[in-house]
Amino acid sequence: MIDLYYWTTPNGHKVTLFLEEAGLDYRILPVNIGRDEQFQPDFLKIAPNNRIPAIVDQAPAGGGAPISVFESGAILLYLAEKTGKFIASDLRERVATLEWLFWQMGGLGPMAGQNHHFNHAAPEKIPYAQNRYIKETGRLYGVLDRRLADRDFLAGDYSIADMACYPWIVSHERQSQNLDDFPHVKRWHETIKARPATVRAYAQVQKVNPPKP
Repeated sequence: MIDLYYWTTPNGHKVTLFLEEAGLDYRILPVNIGRDEQFQPDFLKIAPNNRIPAIVDQAPAGGGAPISVFESGAILLYLAEKTGKFIASDLRERVATLEWLFWQMGGLGPMAGQNHHFNHAAPEKIPYAQNRYIKETGRLYGVLDRRLADRDFLAGDYSIADMACYPWIVSHERQSQNLDDFPHVKRWHETIKARPATVRAYAQVQKVNPPKP
């Protein structure tokens, strides 16, 4: 059983995507970041950076005490290695998977996150910051589009690299990005969106944090 400390953000969706694809037993423990629940002492013992998601694997490989993991990229890699799924054994494909996983962690996620903040959450609109992050997000979409021009997925078969990137592309409208400008990203996005596990993963939103009417 995997305990998943989760909220309905792109980083949270990465982990439900993996868990649903792999068919692992898991239970969601909601951490409402709108109420600052990520600062509760019990959660900080698992996730010292006070960010979701985090997991506790109650049955780690080899037995022994439960293992906790924070940071969404580390969680995806941990689960891939635990199950032997969604990361290639072939050296070159594995390297490519890790490259694009870390590209998302270091680039797409942070830049799109700043885009969201300055365009939707900031109490003061700062045109320089708004434009800077919209343009940088667009540049990163271009990088992704070029990568996907001659392949179905980022690193061979569907992998944790795709699971890491996809939830941030779901939010393209909030980032002032038009997927028609990135046809390869659009095709990739629609392919992943249609996967049954993706549908199940995003159904968790209605259970945990349904949109307000």
